[in-house]
Amino acid sequence: MLGAMLPPRDPDETLKARGADSRPAGRFEPYQKMRESDGWDIPEDSHLLKTEVVTEKPRSIITRNNSPDIGFDRSINPYRGCEHGCIYCYARPSHSYLGLSPGLDFETKITAKPEAALLLEREIARPSYKVAPIALGTNTDPYQPVEAKLAIMPGILRVLRDWNHPATLVTRGRGVLRDLDLWAEMAAKDQAAIGISVTTLDAKLARALEPRAPTPQTRLQMIGALSKAGVPVRVMVAPVIPVLTEPEIEAILTAAREAGASTASMIPLRLPHEVAPLFRDWLERHRPGMAAHVMNRVQAMRGGRDNDPRFGHRFRGAGAEAELAKQRFRLARKRLGYREGSPPLDCSRFGPPPRTGDQLSLF
Repeated sequence: MLGAMLPPRDPDETLKARGADSRPAGRFEPYQKMRESDGWDIPEDSHLLKTEVVTEKPRSIITRNNSPDIGFDRSINPYRGCEHGCIYCYARPSHSYLGLSPGLDFETKITAKPEAALLLEREIARPSYKVAPIALGTNTDPYQPVEAKLAIMPGILRVLRDWNHPATLVTRGRGVLRDLDLWAEMAAKDQAAIGISVTTLDAKLARALEPRAPTPQTRLQMIGALSKAGVPVRVMVAPVIPVLTEPEIEAILTAAREAGASTASMIPLRLPHEVAPLFRDWLERHRPGMAAHVMNRVQAMRGGRDNDPRFGHRFRGAGAEAELAKQRFRLARKRLGYREGSPPLDCSRFGPPPRTGDQLSLF
């Protein structure tokens, strides 16, 4: 059997639009929970599994990194966990640090940081702070469904705008259009750029892979609206899943270019830590006849393993399979007229906003 042995789902729970189907224990847990019948045939009341949101008051909001694989050294994530429920999400293992499952807990137990804007202003106001673009949405999507109610992002963006601090965003959430005026204002000063993830153009496949994310057509509309407002948009063909979405590389690039995307990037499927058995289980449930083929192709790009965590390889893949996909991507990007890269964001204007009573400059 291809799928890993995951614990069965609670039969009394009803799932609606969820990516995972169970709650496997995180890698730091010493025990795995399994359900066993006690011999009593007593029916229980079933209930719909709903999203729970708790708040967190961290001491800081900017996370630093020194990874050679990514082009930023700092990021902000207003949420832990993501209700979009993308089964392949590389951030799922981060829930293990909370003692929660990377499976259903990741998409139903969300932690929000409502004081993010206050923390951000405090941190960038320090005399020792050195400005560089802040990346938003690098772990979980800041425009996931709960953001419509909590509205943490507008406060963050107002601080960034007022301080002339450049920022980038990765999202697939339609909520970004609610803040279009703020993003456009920052983009007009060359201080904003947005990446929109488009995994597939097949709405049915997207519904299974990314059950609570906007449809592919909606994401193309988002690209169009942002581009029309003057915000530079990068289409992210990610993740590229062999057999399932890999044949769509050229079609996605074409549709996104027609919608207004000016740059493009591609990342092959990554399956770190607990994501691999979760994805294998998803294949067995949704594409059983293709499961072995998909995983064989994944392993062909990852040195015979489900995942290759090495710096310099984890975002690119290796071998003939990966090189062929990258070559197709490069040729289509060139043919469609995408720019090779995005212009650098302007950090030169960074500084505290004027306050009431401040003396104005003569120049």
